[in-house]
Amino acid sequence: MPTMFEPKLISGNANQPLAKAIARRMSMHRGMDVGLCDARVERFNDGEVFVEVFENVRGEDMFIVQPTSNPANDNLMELLIIADALRRSSAARITAVIPYFGYARQDRRSKARTPITAKLVSNMIVEAGIERVLTLDLHATQIQGFFDIPVDNLYASPIYALDAMHHFRGKLEEVMVVSPDVGGVARARDLAQRIGAPLSIVDKRRGKPGEVAEMTVIGDVKDKVCVIVDDIVDTAGTLCKAAEVLMENGAKEVHSYITHGVLSGPAVERVSKSVMKSLVITDTIEATAAVKACKNIRIVPTAPMFAQAILNTWNGTSVSSLFDHKTLGPIYEGLYAAE
Repeated sequence: MPTMFEPKLISGNANQPLAKAIARRMSMHRGMDVGLCDARVERFNDGEVFVEVFENVRGEDMFIVQPTSNPANDNLMELLIIADALRRSSAARITAVIPYFGYARQDRRSKARTPITAKLVSNMIVEAGIERVLTLDLHATQIQGFFDIPVDNLYASPIYALDAMHHFRGKLEEVMVVSPDVGGVARARDLAQRIGAPLSIVDKRRGKPGEVAEMTVIGDVKDKVCVIVDDIVDTAGTLCKAAEVLMENGAKEVHSYITHGVLSGPAVERVSKSVMKSLVITDTIEATAAVKACKNIRIVPTAPMFAQAILNTWNGTSVSSLFDHKTLGPIYEGLYAAE
């Protein structure tokens, strides 16, 4: 009796629109219906998470789509409990598709007597029975080493390269890619190399977390279309301030490509009132009504890339092929015109 048939998807409550979009893309690729596994993920009155899977998953290759975004603790527990339910139901392999990996910013001890929570979370994921993790733009790529299981870290840069070549067509020579801090230079350089643009850095010195004491632009941004690149936008204070500093230094326009739109607290209001012409985020975190209504926030889909990555994982082919924007081009055909 064969142990695995078609890949099966199951989703928690963190981002069901993305899970359904991934299922639709996989259905298109497979030429057959790939739906979400019939299950319920609910809470008791005291907040405990309860999971019940209504389909047979014995011997199946299961993929749990669940970002650990706000509320991070609830969504993390949903992921762990779904994994436990599948493991106890004799699933052949369990892969966690975590588009946004929460707690990733706690990846080191920045002060005495502080935790490395990203490592704790990785231990919990492994102990729950998950055998592989598929994620996007980890805050620090070294987090892959926290796991004792394979981790495939996809990159948003290829998608953003396609987007930039489409939206800045005819003026790519004016584009300057900007890293909002020294630590994000590698991420910004990646996009700069893909679109053939120069690189600049905004050096910031923090007074305390959440506050920026001073910003200095390294590089000549005069008359440039500046594109800020980062992995997470939370309260958007630093981002909006960086955009102001770039404009003060002579930039013609400021746009931003940020992978994970956490956008908590006053973030949406700040972005709507900022000098940025556009903030481009992905759908790894389900957008709130305020985010969708904001005129200068644009959301690009990750479902085509995740669907292909899941299929490549399932059939044992290369996931790293998706690191190239030329490979992603056909997958995103229709969204961006051929370059």
